[in-house]
Amino acid sequence: MTISRRLFLMTASLAALLPPAAAQEYPARPVTIVVPSAPGGTTDFSARLISDHFSKLLNQSFIVDNAGGASGNIGNAKAAKAAPDGYTLLMAYSGYQVANPHLFKSPGWDPLKSFVPVALVIKAPHVAIANKSLPVTDLKSFVAYAKANPGKVNYASSGLGSIQHIGGEQLKQVAGIEMTHVPYRGAGPALQDVLSGNIDIFITTPPSAVGHVQAKSVIPLALAAKERHPALPDVPTAVEQGLPGFELVAWFALYAPAGTPQPIIDKLAKAAQTAVASKEFIDKAASAGAYAAYLGPKELDAFTKSELDYWGKVIKSANITAE
Repeated sequence: MTISRRLFLMTASLAALLPPAAAQEYPARPVTIVVPSAPGGTTDFSARLISDHFSKLLNQSFIVDNAGGASGNIGNAKAAKAAPDGYTLLMAYSGYQVANPHLFKSPGWDPLKSFVPVALVIKAPHVAIANKSLPVTDLKSFVAYAKANPGKVNYASSGLGSIQHIGGEQLKQVAGIEMTHVPYRGAGPALQDVLSGNIDIFITTPPSAVGHVQAKSVIPLALAAKERHPALPDVPTAVEQGLPGFELVAWFALYAPAGTPQPIIDKLAKAAQTAVASKEFIDKAASAGAYAAYLGPKELDAFTKSELDYWGKVIKSANITAE
């Protein structure tokens, strides 16, 4: 055997022993970000915003894959079962990531065992909007209308057990009204039925609603937060309207399948930190009614655990089930 042939075989053998991330610079091919909901919602908005920045910062394509259904469990399970090589990520929505484990006996994934945290990138308060056919102008008048029409009001959510579902039940309790829950396969389809007049109200994050509020194609009832948002300066908070118990803030974060090499996690987290701190990211998030917010892997891990505990108590106290 010639020396060159021997060297070739030795090099090939060593390359075979190295993990994919070490054998070539990551990312060496397009990366998929799984969104566990239909296009049009804030999870989708967050994924597309961070993917644009990742593509520029890491010189590779980042592709959004909408895999909605089963209250986010289809998309979450798809990401959880992907190869832990950094080429499949999950853009998690807090309503699924920390609520579903308390709502489903077997969701097909585990928030702590199936994933490793990468970075939190966006937070968003919720806004309650109504279709234009309702004879209301704000949350206070909507509550009066609902009390005067018991059993006739419905509300949409992006799925059973979603944070919109929890928020709707929370509003019912705080305001003392009755509403029928109508679950959808994501915020996009739910919003469309509000616009068409088939749904009375929808409690969602601003990115999916700001444009419609500005176009006056829906009635903004209230912001479920302590303070007004610059993107919706004329929309009063629930607190201002006498309902301080109605407060919902969602968050959106990247996770990778468990077992993904730490160097890849660190590289993605660093890129996410750079992206979230950029003026373009901050401005786009704010214009959509959200907030740019960064947490690194360790901080996101602790935050995920605390949120799991908090929402578990909320769901249990409200006796909410999804099965």
